[in-house]
Amino acid sequence: MSGPRTGQLLLGTQGFAFDDWVGPFYPQGTPKNAYLESYAGHFATVEIDSTFYGAPRAAVVRGWRERTPAGFRFSAKFPKSITHDRKLEGAEAEAQAFVSTMQALEDKLAVLTLQFAYDFGPDSLDRLDGFLAGLPPGPRYAVEVRNRKWLTPALGEMLSTHQAALVLQDLYYMPRMDWITSDFTVIRWLGRRSDIERFDKIQIDRSAELATWAERVRKFLDDGIDVYGYFNNHFAGHSPASARQFAELVVTRS
Repeated sequence: MSGPRTGQLLLGTQGFAFDDWVGPFYPQGTPKNAYLESYAGHFATVEIDSTFYGAPRAAVVRGWRERTPAGFRFSAKFPKSITHDRKLEGAEAEAQAFVSTMQALEDKLAVLTLQFAYDFGPDSLDRLDGFLAGLPPGPRYAVEVRNRKWLTPALGEMLSTHQAALVLQDLYYMPRMDWITSDFTVIRWLGRRSDIERFDKIQIDRSAELATWAERVRKFLDDGIDVYGYFNNHFAGHSPASARQFAELVVTRS
């Protein structure tokens, strides 16, 4: 008789198209059009950042799928035209089209995240509720808020109703959360943009923060929660190294 299911941990970075990684991460001489293939030889997932600035063409999404191995997973952010410009108002058709395009990834689609700016406040709870209810079934959805006034039981209950995850952040002005609102969670290690100028090596020691997160993630996994974790270069200076450091901490039990 098998025991309780253990969650799956998929770690990667926020984006992969960084020239500063050639040498420290990608082999010297790697051309831009081979970054993704090289990346997928090291990590099992990536968060696509470019979708925040505009929905990709269907051919581009199919290319992502074709250029990566079986088992690789892509997460992506909804376009900011939906989350920041319209703040969800009248954006249902655009959202439907975006999700449909991303579903060309088929089994390689991990999570689609609605990331909101600080000025999207909890007075929009009902709007968010209705918007989540109208999203196409199938993909996993996550919500990232940047205003701590959102962090009330009402948000957690609403997200649980839709089986959407609350993105857990390591962001300097937001609390480090451990809320679970679905059978998966998303963690985004963000840092402060002004702290880092180049992305070629670790420049800030984040060992203490990562050790705390590792304890939390081990508990999530033991509870059967799948964890998608994505590091930004601004977190410590070189996100591939941060992801590797964190992976080692999770598997090394004290």
